[in-house]
Amino acid sequence: MSRTINFLRIAFFLVCVLGSLLTCYVVPEWGTTQARALYVGALLGAFVILVDVFLKGFSIRGLSAATFGLFLGWLCSFFIANSPLFEYGDEGTLFLARLALFIILSYLGAVIALRGKDEFNLVIPYMRFVPHEVDTPVAVVDTSALIDGRIASICRAKFLNYALVVPRWVLQELQHVADSSDPARKARGRKGLDVLNELRRMPHVDLRIHDTPKEDGQDNDASIVDIARRLKAKVLTTDFNLAKIAEFHSVEWLNLNSLAKALSPDLISGEEMEVDLVKPGKEQGQALGFMPDGSMVVVNDARRFIGKRVQVTVQSVLPSGGGRMVFAQLKQE
Repeated sequence: MSRTINFLRIAFFLVCVLGSLLTCYVVPEWGTTQARALYVGALLGAFVILVDVFLKGFSIRGLSAATFGLFLGWLCSFFIANSPLFEYGDEGTLFLARLALFIILSYLGAVIALRGKDEFNLVIPYMRFVPHEVDTPVAVVDTSALIDGRIASICRAKFLNYALVVPRWVLQELQHVADSSDPARKARGRKGLDVLNELRRMPHVDLRIHDTPKEDGQDNDASIVDIARRLKAKVLTTDFNLAKIAEFHSVEWLNLNSLAKALSPDLISGEEMEVDLVKPGKEQGQALGFMPDGSMVVVNDARRFIGKRVQVTVQSVLPSGGGRMVFAQLKQE
């Protein structure tokens, strides 16, 4: 994309220069000022390219909001300037007052519309267009939820009835992580991108890309909460700290870890279950496994079965800081 834009800029600059040179042959009066015409063409092309660079972060949504604000400012100034307030007086003074009124109200209209551009949808920032209801609840998805991956399974099962909003800088962050030289970070970034593409392929998922950039000096968590507050949306995350920040700012949040704990079955003594043993425990002969919600399962006399799935009988369940800890015994065949 950047190479294409640079190519277009160079081509535009050359067209400006050649166009100014062509003007010297079309307009006879300019025939003796070819050097000046080339200078003016080059200066005009450079000025337009500088304006293009300056507007790099200006999105179509921002442009539509600014245009709407300018129109409202012009409309208000038109009605005020043609009201009885401006019917009598010195013509020069009235002209200056109308001009000042037009400039001030147009500026204020554009600024107010830009600040509230996320509150109305003149341009819908979809990654793809899908029909949706106006009252559809919205959830802002952060990087941790995409890397976690469970959001794809939940959406595939049609249990999440939310329009998913992904800030564009989250895509850039995932791409940056996927390009990392660290294999672990690269795998996490690619997993997040794969999950995002999987969501995009689901026809029933309303996936939108939010184009508003982060403010200078604003961290990721604050930006996610700010976007959710503007859109009157919830925050979808697996980051406990982000959830607490959202709660502090009176923004509701959806935590996938809390959902997994809520869906985990209540275990009682004597109940049977299957578990994958992954590593040895602290005591002699113990092996450890984990339930889907992250609860640790300690199985006695099962170290020889590490790396396998075994049938166990629950002996006791104790609460812990990470959720709960289940003590079990191998099922006697």
